[in-house]
Amino acid sequence: MWLNYNMNIRKKITFTYVALSTFSTLLLCVLVFIMFRQNNQYHFLKRLEDRAKIVASIHFQNDPEKIRYYSNLKKNGLEELIQEEEFVLKVNSENSFEYNVNLDVPNEFYTHILQSGRDWYEVDDKYYLGQIFTENDQKYIVIVAARDRMGKNTLVFIVRIMFFGGIGFLLLAFFFGRVLARRVFYPVARITKEVQRISASNLHNRLPQVKNSPELSDLTATFNGMLDRLETSFEIQANFINNASHELKTPITTIIAEAEIMLLKDRKTEEYINSLSTIYNQASRLGNLTESLLKLTQTGYDGKKQVQDIARIDELLLEVKSDIDKIYPDNRVVIKLNFAPEDSNLLLIPCNKPLLELAINNIITNGVKYSDNNEVFVMLTANTETIKIAINDIGIGIPPEDIPHLYEPFFRGKIAAKYNGYGLGLPLAMKIIRMHNGELQVQSEQEKGTIVTIVFKKSNIKNSNVDS
Repeated sequence: MWLNYNMNIRKKITFTYVALSTFSTLLLCVLVFIMFRQNNQYHFLKRLEDRAKIVASIHFQNDPEKIRYYSNLKKNGLEELIQEEEFVLKVNSENSFEYNVNLDVPNEFYTHILQSGRDWYEVDDKYYLGQIFTENDQKYIVIVAARDRMGKNTLVFIVRIMFFGGIGFLLLAFFFGRVLARRVFYPVARITKEVQRISASNLHNRLPQVKNSPELSDLTATFNGMLDRLETSFEIQANFINNASHELKTPITTIIAEAEIMLLKDRKTEEYINSLSTIYNQASRLGNLTESLLKLTQTGYDGKKQVQDIARIDELLLEVKSDIDKIYPDNRVVIKLNFAPEDSNLLLIPCNKPLLELAINNIITNGVKYSDNNEVFVMLTANTETIKIAINDIGIGIPPEDIPHLYEPFFRGKIAAKYNGYGLGLPLAMKIIRMHNGELQVQSEQEKGTIVTIVFKKSNIKNSNVDS
């Protein structure tokens, strides 16, 4: 299919090139024809004008020797004209003259000669040049007529040259058009061939860089960037499936094993209680894990549908602190609002309030958990351009090699593995914040602590509900 499409584009380029060449050649030929014809016409009229001067000189002379001189000059010194005719008409007044019945020219021709002193007329390739001469206060109209056979033959010869030369040029244009189309599409065809070789099993392959073509180089770089993202997405998806299968399989296996053991024979009440307690814990773990997965999936919907509320970010932080107090009564989370602006409008943010609370709750809870209930400081600042929340803990920190994988579902670093969790909190928080067009920035140093900064830019905040 692509091959046919590629061939169609090549044909279009070739025929477009030929069409443009045809148009430009035709335009050039017409221009050359007009200019050549005008040049022939100009020089032929000059010859008629010279003839008219000699005819007038012969007519006005009374000396036989001078008449003989001008006659010889006209006969031997000037090039012979075809069907040459000469007429001398006496002008009687401004509007009258002696008419010659052998002259078949329109009256306008005479009128223009009398008004301007000179005019010319052409009919059936025969030229008539008329000019007024004055001798002894008497005006005469001298008219010389002849056919420009040489000019006509030359013009026909030029037309033939342009016709056959144009056909040859069009054939060359077609040939060079095909070469041009093939040359233009060779890099595209090569890219297409390489793309067809890439599949889900070899996403590590990349397109070679194209030189001497910035546009194709940008296209190649863009496609390679897309392949990078696809490869990363496939790897994350594979890790997600493997980790999700493991995390879901563990509590289910435990529940089934406990149930099978209890069903083998009658047990004491305490054994049933212990077994049911184990089953309850594993079922709770499975329920929490399932709920986290559902929330993670929920953030994949269209962000416009998720933004439903207008909330004050300071009040939202206080509600998150209240929720954390219920889970960790002895927590040492400190909410600092002393840098928040007095103008409450600067603290408003369109959001899905439950999801945004969940995201911030997950980040602060991580600070509490991974700092072994050490102090966690939450600082809020806002201005006309941004709303910024900085969450600073003094905990175990994050190793540099783990930072690129923080947002992969179920990923847990070696240091964090000793703490309870599923590796879904931060990926979920990142997706929620991104859904609200925010940014999540993580700075960490191992054994010193972590600073997580949430930034909402006012220009990016979705405002579909602000006016409602």
